[in-house]
Amino acid sequence: MNKTFLVSCLACISVLSAKADLILAPIFSDHAVVQRDKPINVWGTATPGNHVVVKFHSQEAAALVSSDGKWILALPALPASTQGADLIVSEITSKETVDNSITLHDILIGEVWLCSGQSNMEFTVYVPKSTNFKLDNVAHEVASSNYPLIRQLLVTRSIQDSPQQSTPASWSICNPDNVGHFTAVGYFFARDIFERLHVPVGIINSTWGGTQIESWISPNSLQTTPLVEIINKRFIEAKTSYPDRLAAYQLKLEAWNKALEATKPKYRIGYIKKNPQPKPPYKPFEIPSGLYNGMINPLVPYSIRGFLWYQGESNALRASEYHSLFSSLINGWRTHFAQGDLPFFWVQLANYKSPADPTDLTWAFLREAQTQTLSITNTGQAITIDIGNPNNIHPGNKQEVGRRLALLAKNRVYGISVDDTGPTYKSISVEGSSIRVSFSAHDAGLTAGGKPLQAFEIAGQDHVFIPAQAVISGETIVVHSAKVTNPVAVRYGWHNAPEANLYNGYGLPAVPFRSDSWDN
Repeated sequence: MNKTFLVSCLACISVLSAKADLILAPIFSDHAVVQRDKPINVWGTATPGNHVVVKFHSQEAAALVSSDGKWILALPALPASTQGADLIVSEITSKETVDNSITLHDILIGEVWLCSGQSNMEFTVYVPKSTNFKLDNVAHEVASSNYPLIRQLLVTRSIQDSPQQSTPASWSICNPDNVGHFTAVGYFFARDIFERLHVPVGIINSTWGGTQIESWISPNSLQTTPLVEIINKRFIEAKTSYPDRLAAYQLKLEAWNKALEATKPKYRIGYIKKNPQPKPPYKPFEIPSGLYNGMINPLVPYSIRGFLWYQGESNALRASEYHSLFSSLINGWRTHFAQGDLPFFWVQLANYKSPADPTDLTWAFLREAQTQTLSITNTGQAITIDIGNPNNIHPGNKQEVGRRLALLAKNRVYGISVDDTGPTYKSISVEGSSIRVSFSAHDAGLTAGGKPLQAFEIAGQDHVFIPAQAVISGETIVVHSAKVTNPVAVRYGWHNAPEANLYNGYGLPAVPFRSDSWDN
């Protein structure tokens, strides 16, 4: 065989093997919403050495494809646009010819918010045949959901050992056919923002029910938290013991199935209610940073306005860790998206009896850890202590949750002057056998809706809290109990499912608080 011919063939094979298809990151698809007034970051893969050119509206930008096949570019910022436009991506060879091209249709420019967390953020507008995930007034909400300028990007569940560059995802238009798959909290937030701003709103739904915060923190951020050794040890122990726990679970499940089969059909529903099916041990999403790797990192560096977060239920038993971990998550996400101190708003846990023990305070301490995280700049929380369901961890009033998050965005991001926070504890003063509580953030006054104030407790030096009488006195609350003659501390809403009813004049609930720092 001719040596020159062989070399030529080998060179052709080498060139062919190096050629790669032009691929956009999956976050880019028809019907997407891109962030207004910020550079529009676009990225993907193509053949090394080629150029990629992106055209959108009147803007154009180009990038050289690196040796690993990756490319990224930034289109100049554009104002909001309600008119869908094409985004055209072309791959240009060294000979200045178009090698490949992709056209995305109906791309809007508006406000983009990333919604993440566990089941109460994952909770969709409509879940067929579900009693545990049922939105209030769901039929009306679905029927009236024709908002073509609201879009959702649904990120596919993915758990990964290392940060990924891509994950399956797709945008959909808000209408009665699609809204059932939208995160309910995100949808009602978006609807409220859209009806005020009249610009397109995109929500990115990256959620997974039952997940712990450790799984959502980036690897770099997790390594810098003082809790990293504890978290890694806990995960290793859980992983090591998994085979034994799985075997025990399978035996229990087998026995349960046999008992169910032996029960007469008409009594089986009653049996299941009294004897719930055993829950399997250990979930793969408990891998530290696993959900960040698979479901957040692939979104970086998409331009967004901010973050919405609803999570904490799965960490309630370790509330003492939450403030540190939550701070690491916020700071880490901001670092990776590299768009400054992006607004980060979250939902404080609602009232829920978990567990049923009335002396249990796990959720109260978790709420406190969430409130402590307000020390980070440009953060805010929506209080939901009054709109939960003590008997259902997934309360159905997601409309009000979205509205309260939207109040934060309106006031702190969009310059619309509205009250966004209810009465917030400031200080106490002991006055004989009573304690006077002062608040901030209550310009509209204090109210209990014409009913006696609930959920206040008072304690003396013995650290024993007693239910107390509380009355509104001007801009303060006076708390008293005949059983505590020398009070030193007061608490409000400090139970898993308190009947809390202190509001400001705009109907926003007071933030649960305690004046002490005791361990009990």
